[in-house]
Amino acid sequence: MKDITIYITDRNGTTHEVLAPTDMNMNLMEIIKSYELAEEGTIGVCGGMAMCASCQCYIESDHELPEMSYDEDLMLAEAFYVKDTSRLGCQLFITKNLEGLKVTLAPAEG
Repeated sequence: MKDITIYITDRNGTTHEVLAPTDMNMNLMEIIKSYELAEEGTIGVCGGMAMCASCQCYIESDHELPEMSYDEDLMLAEAFYVKDTSRLGCQLFITKNLEGLKVTLAPAEG
């Protein structure tokens, strides 16, 4: 299986069922950008380096995720609209273990 299904709720409250490839080393932020689920220039501003929190999302499903890196933790400590379930999309790489993942995009910082 090379594609998994992920459910992404955009900033307008619409949930999208998307297919995400597991064989291209993509992260969640790149999937969101490729499906144009966030306004251009409001997500992935730093290019996926865990330096801007523009791809912050809330994990809505009970998936076991990789441990948060020091850089991700540090960035979320400075971000707006952070919740206990916040993660940076650029730090979540698409693997078969994320099948059925449900996320909601955090509001754009503004």
